This record gives sequence, structure tokens and C-alpha cells, in this order.
Amino acid sequence: MSENQYKSEVEAIDAFVGRYKELTNEIGKVIVGQDDVIKKVLISVFSRGHCLLVGVPGLAKTLLVSTISDSLGLSFNRIQFTPDLMPSDIIGSEILDESKNFKFVKGPLFANIILADEINRTPPKTQSALLEAMQERTVTAAGHQYKLEEPFFVLATQNPIEQEGTYPLPEAQLDRFMFNVWVDYPKYEEELSIVKNTTTDKSVQLNKVMNAEEIIYFQKLIRQLPVADNVMEYAVKLATSTRAGNELASDVVNSYLSWGAGPRASQYLIIGAKCHAAINGKYSPDIEDVKAVAEPILRHRIVRNYKAEADGYSIEKIIEGLL
Repeated sequence: MSENQYKSEVEAIDAFVGRYKELTNEIGKVIVGQDDVIKKVLISVFSRGHCLLVGVPGLAKTLLVSTISDSLGLSFNRIQFTPDLMPSDIIGSEILDESKNFKFVKGPLFANIILADEINRTPPKTQSALLEAMQERTVTAAGHQYKLEEPFFVLATQNPIEQEGTYPLPEAQLDRFMFNVWVDYPKYEEELSIVKNTTTDKSVQLNKVMNAEEIIYFQKLIRQLPVADNVMEYAVKLATSTRAGNELASDVVNSYLSWGAGPRASQYLIIGAKCHAAINGKYSPDIEDVKAVAEPILRHRIVRNYKAEADGYSIEKIIEGLL
């Protein structure tokens, strides 16, 4: 898509709203319900962010990611994280070819959308191999740096930490995810519809709504949206107020949080608000747009202390208080 296709930013945003609706309609052919989860994943895609989907097994997290990649017309690789997975299994490795020269064989990380399935089933050494790819969009093997093709997203699924055989993700890696989205059980009517649709041999054909070039264009468009000073200040104050001991921190934060959100949270609050505004046909975000994306951005960036756990103060309750 050429940047000259639309006469103005207003026209481009209107076109984006239309494409977003087409996209959700396509995904809805396969995924029943989970509208909020789909919305958050798509916001992270158009914000150039990565998304962590947390929920018990069997809630169609993997199906959701593969459906989104089909609708976006992007290359897709699924990596099943297991306790014996090594960094070279995902990055790739050098091998000797027939002429006895070293040749780099690319691993599954070289695709537009990576589904890191059950990311917390693998030890920290392999989890950390994703860090460079997620932040720099490059990988390094045997001293050589390889650039990953744009657009590039990691959509990871994680089982709740309480489950057996799981390793908590390091804070540095958690911070690389724009959103932490909780995937809950479907409602009764939705589950009935899921069972009806999946217990026959009926197959669904998905149409490709966008291509890589269009996605990159809309990503740039969203970043160009103007933000009013009061919205910018609100986002930064919100992130700052999660840090215990800070002058903006409330009594609840000082009592119950041992760790607050860093500057990356402020950045994601603004970028996420821009994208939330764009999908709703607005040309600039307001404070309501920041609030709409705040919970999944802050959820994995603030850490409760033992007192909060003892008093039954959840992360969600603390964020609700901050908003």
C-alpha cells in the first residue's frame, strides 16, 4: 500500500476502521465470543507490541492466534515450549554443508507471527532467547546478527503459574509484552455454539483481509496520531503512581506493592490509547482510551507484596483503584 493512497490522515483512519471491522468479522467465523481478547491482540499487533495470553488449557488460545495470522495474510510459526527446548531450537544454528563451510539454518523464529505456546513450560534460559528478538527484532547466532522480517509479533500463551511444571517468566521478559490478557471460560451460550461448530466436519474458509505492507502502513499511521498534553500527563502519572514511595503513590500502593511499572508502561499506555482511538474512528486519543488499555498493560508490571496476598488484594483491584 502506498502512503499516497489516502488523501488525508482522516481518510486513512476511516479506512483503518473499515479494515478492522472486516478483520474482526473474519476472526469471528472461527472464534466464538472472546471479543475483548481479540480486540486486545489486534491493538497489540497494530501498536507493534507483543501479547501474552494467560488462561487454563483448552480455551482456544492457540486457535485464536493462528486464525489472526490467517486473516492478516502473514507467515506463521508455532513453537511448542517444552522443558527440554534449547535456544538454538528456536533461533536456528550453524551446520557444515557439503563443501565443509558453515551455513546458518534459520529456526522457527523467522516468521511474521510467532506463537510461543505454553511459554512458561520451558526453563528461563530458553525463555531469554526470545528477548533480543522481541525487543530488537534481530537474532544473534555464532557472532552474526540476522534481521527478522517486519511485521514481527510474538503472541505467547501461558498457563497459570499455579499449574504444575511451570516456570515463572523473568520480569525483564514480561516487560517486553505490551499486554497481559486473561482468557476466561466462555459463557454458556458461547460454549454451546462452540460445541455445535466443532463437532461436525464443516470447515471454514478465511479471507485474507490485509497484507504485511498494509499492516506496516497502519502501524506508522497510528504512531503519527497527535496526543493532547493532558492525556500524555495522565498516562505518565498513572504509571508513576504504581511505584511505592513515589509522591504520586496512594496509601494502597505504598502498603501493597513491592514493585511498580517502569517507563515502558507509559509508552505502551500512549501507543495503546492511540490504537484504541483509531479503531473507534477517533483521530486523537483521550483519557478514556488510556483507561481502556491500562489493565492489560499494568497487570504484569506491578508486583504485590506478601501483605496484599494476605489481605486478598488482587492486582486487578489495585489497578481499578488507580483508575
